[in-house]
Amino acid sequence: MSAVGVVLALLLSSGHPGSGALPGKAAFAERADERERMVVGQIEARGVRDPAVLAALRRVPRHGFVPEDVRPRAYQDRALPIGHGQTISQPFIVASMTEQLQLSRRARVLEVGTGSGYQAAVLAEIAAEVYTIEIVAPLAERATETLASLGYGRVHVRSGDGYRGWPEAAPFDAIVVTAVPDHVPQALVEQLAPGGRLVIPVGGRGAQDLRLLVREAEGIREEILYGVLFVPMTGEAQER
Repeated sequence: MSAVGVVLALLLSSGHPGSGALPGKAAFAERADERERMVVGQIEARGVRDPAVLAALRRVPRHGFVPEDVRPRAYQDRALPIGHGQTISQPFIVASMTEQLQLSRRARVLEVGTGSGYQAAVLAEIAAEVYTIEIVAPLAERATETLASLGYGRVHVRSGDGYRGWPEAAPFDAIVVTAVPDHVPQALVEQLAPGGRLVIPVGGRGAQDLRLLVREAEGIREEILYGVLFVPMTGEAQER
């Protein structure tokens, strides 16, 4: 399978070894009490206030997006391994980055770094349409299966190079990057709509910070939000 520019078919014939059964829509009713404690104790308590973001975190079954062996820890405020050297971000980071996007119900969103598909599901609970890119093809396949099994038909998954963005679907009202490059990819900046917001970690394996870029009439406004720790972003188009 090509890693660049291939839109994945929705349901594959079988799951991946060790991942457990696909969650299905019944997962929304499971472990709701744990999600409530997660939102109150880990997210609201640390300053996230957007009602739509909090509702999305209460609804999306995080345990359905992680391998079976780590599902008991799904609602802890920590990153968890999802295979191929990648992780699912801690719930607070997902909530905080989503809040920074200031999504409307009409928003079209690009995510770079699909991973498990959890962040894409949270975005889809709020926005009109979500496009998400993952360079690791097996993770993109698995996320496609999981999102389809949960009914997230407005999420479009592609296996490809996130540095290039998704130009044929641009412009986007919001872009979120869930792996860290050492610079802000210019292609992503160019794919922002007027007023669009880009939330992205930038740095190396040591010092990283989360940045917000906003396309305003005068140009791009950029600010540093706080320190973070993400897995490295990889791709072929690592332009300077």
